[in-house]
Amino acid sequence: MVRVESISRWYGNFCAVDDVSFEIDQGEIVGLLGHNGAGKTTIMKMLTGFLQPDKGSIIINDLDLADQPEQVKADIGYLPENLPLYPEMMVADYLEYAASLRGIEASRRIAAIKMAMVQTGLVDKATQVIATLSRGYKQRVGVAQAILHQPRVLILDEPTNGLDPTQTRLMRELIKQLSKHSTVILSTHIMQEVDAVCDRVLIMRNGRLIVDERLEVLGETHTLLLKTSLKPEDMNSVLEGSSAFRLSSTVTGDKFTEYHIQVSVQRDIGDAIAQLSQKVMQFKGEIYAIFPERHNLESVFREVNMGREGEHHV
Repeated sequence: MVRVESISRWYGNFCAVDDVSFEIDQGEIVGLLGHNGAGKTTIMKMLTGFLQPDKGSIIINDLDLADQPEQVKADIGYLPENLPLYPEMMVADYLEYAASLRGIEASRRIAAIKMAMVQTGLVDKATQVIATLSRGYKQRVGVAQAILHQPRVLILDEPTNGLDPTQTRLMRELIKQLSKHSTVILSTHIMQEVDAVCDRVLIMRNGRLIVDERLEVLGETHTLLLKTSLKPEDMNSVLEGSSAFRLSSTVTGDKFTEYHIQVSVQRDIGDAIAQLSQKVMQFKGEIYAIFPERHNLESVFREVNMGREGEHHV
């Protein structure tokens, strides 16, 4: 659906995007993350055809954006961070105007507007002046104009910016619904938004793509958390002579002791849990919990921006 091949973009002597490649399949929701200046906005501008890459190519729906820009843009919906709204217009009038700009035929325009308003929950606001809407509904109007033409690729820049918790939850639900018909690329600086709605994450740093991974894989670690009645001296005996396990930290409590145990990357984590459990029971230890620890997205993002991306880079 979207294939980016070795794109770079320079502003004078400054390289904003440096040899970035990735692919996004139909129906995926992909989060684009990075600090200010990491290259996110430049990538989004290139994906929408607003900027051309100095090197590389962008293929969307099997069409090269450089060779067939009008055909490609016709199948992209875009919500900029700064909403492209006319506050003095009514919602329905604004969407009618946006539909005309999109080239939607007059005979299809009313049906397209109705569908977009139904999808975004705006039917009851059709005759309301945009300036009088809450921030959440204004965001919905922005999304509605982006999906009027039923694009197969939807690019959303900070779609929950400025929303309260209820509005944020509703916007998340809307994005998930839209992904049933569109590939969604979501740019945000809010980690919780990516965790809540995305299948995959792209993390940029200094113009380069550092992480490209599905969220469930990104969170995996090779560290087990074990809570057991075994005391540290017994646990040392359990692990003695094993190259598969290494004790990294211990927290002693009244009822049990908590151990963080690194597992060799060559070992399947499920097999490691089974083997370690058997060893503990052989020493007559009670197991209160044993499970793999997981990274959260915020910790991964922090490691990437500290230059410790080796274990996450794909």
